[in-house]
Amino acid sequence: MNLSSQLHETATVYPDKTAYVFLQQEVSYRELDAAVSIFANGLKRLGVEKGDHIALIAGNSPHFVIGLYGALRVGATVIPINPIYTSDEITYILKNGDVKVMIAVDLLLPILEPISNQLPILEHIILCESKSEQAVTQQELPSYVHTFSSILQQQDVTYQFPQLNQEDTAIILYTSGTTGKPKGAMLTHHNVYRNAKDVADYLTINDQDRVIAALPMFHVFCLTVALNAPLMNGGTVLILPKFSPTAVFALAEEKKATIFAGVPTMYNFLLQYDKGTKEQISTLRLCISGGSSMPVALLKGFEEKFNVVVAEGYGLSEASPVTCFNPIDRERKPGSIGTSIMNVQNKVVNELGEEVPIGQVGELIVKGPNVMKGYYKSQEDTDYAIRDGWLYTGDLARMDEEGYFYIVDRKKDMILVGGYNVYPREIEEVLYAHPAIIEVAVIGVPDPAFGEAVQCYVVCKDSSITEDDLINYCREHLAKYKIPSEIEFLDELPKNATGKILRRALKKQLLK
Repeated sequence: MNLSSQLHETATVYPDKTAYVFLQQEVSYRELDAAVSIFANGLKRLGVEKGDHIALIAGNSPHFVIGLYGALRVGATVIPINPIYTSDEITYILKNGDVKVMIAVDLLLPILEPISNQLPILEHIILCESKSEQAVTQQELPSYVHTFSSILQQQDVTYQFPQLNQEDTAIILYTSGTTGKPKGAMLTHHNVYRNAKDVADYLTINDQDRVIAALPMFHVFCLTVALNAPLMNGGTVLILPKFSPTAVFALAEEKKATIFAGVPTMYNFLLQYDKGTKEQISTLRLCISGGSSMPVALLKGFEEKFNVVVAEGYGLSEASPVTCFNPIDRERKPGSIGTSIMNVQNKVVNELGEEVPIGQVGELIVKGPNVMKGYYKSQEDTDYAIRDGWLYTGDLARMDEEGYFYIVDRKKDMILVGGYNVYPREIEEVLYAHPAIIEVAVIGVPDPAFGEAVQCYVVCKDSSITEDDLINYCREHLAKYKIPSEIEFLDELPKNATGKILRRALKKQLLK
């Protein structure tokens, strides 16, 4: 079984059930499955064959859903790309990913046409029509450029596509490149199908659920948890083109949403939004947090204000992504990423790969059917990341006596102050508990006396709060060597497309 065939099975069981809602348009499973087959046949007519690479550069929209499943149905490998990447960033991925066809929002055409000259194997560009005044029509385009709607006009729903093997590469996800150029994590059909199914089963996502997809669909968190998992079991995906607190509250109230998935920054925005009420999201049975660790103060504040449970989980692109989740049928531990989901093993090891005692900090490693088969065209990086069948995550963690895991920090973000290990997240947790703090990020900076010192950046809701106030507050809650040497006030913290705070951007800014 794979995502494409599972969608067809779901459409057979729930043909008239709403598969997704987008800007008031409701589309049934029957209609979605037919559109996927029509699009797949359109790709075949353009010469797409099993194993060809297709870049998907689209925002949250039906174009993304149909493009993804249509490409998978024809046996192609999909490479999702952030539409707001720069020309250089997009070009690198298209070249490294050996892309034959691009599916992209039409507003990107001025960027994509110059790029296409640098891509000798690129044969076609399919443009997803926007409603902008700058949108293009098929009549204006060169022969190798097509509109999405023209591909769907053929109305050929014949279901004759290549046999897909479990180990065929379904999706290549390019990592954010925190340690250099992005690397393409190759996820097989079995990887993405298995993780979506296990997540759906673990969270009991069913045909009565209505899941808000506000996270970017090109990101693996949304891809698995808010798109593929609901479509497994006949749920309805409520597609938001772009996250905003206003839009989330309005959509949840109007469509009686039952599940919301977001990163901690989204929850912070929702919590700070004065006009949001618990009545608007009263139908939510579950909120899911991932992407980065959620501060305990934020989690408790959100739950108290809105009377809804937030289940924190953990994942990474190389694991399709989910490996852990807080249970929804037994004790949930704030600050924890929960326990291993079904079919996945997690453990904490030392530098030699040996499991450490309960409570000790080490590197989190993962094994299961969700773990990638490797990085595209990078055997050296693959061999470093996957050893003896275990994926080394680069995250420092500990496990308690009940099998709950806690992320301490990124291995590379740990700060060494006078020989003591300092974990940025511990300091961030303390500051998040201060009533004046909206956001905080902690990094290590060079220090001639102690090797490194703690540097802190905060966004504050009270302009009267001073650096001394916060440092004195830290003195009450932290050991001396963990106290920030400097605290800088900012209007906002740098974030990536999913809203994750970027410590590395602060480090780069500091070096300028």
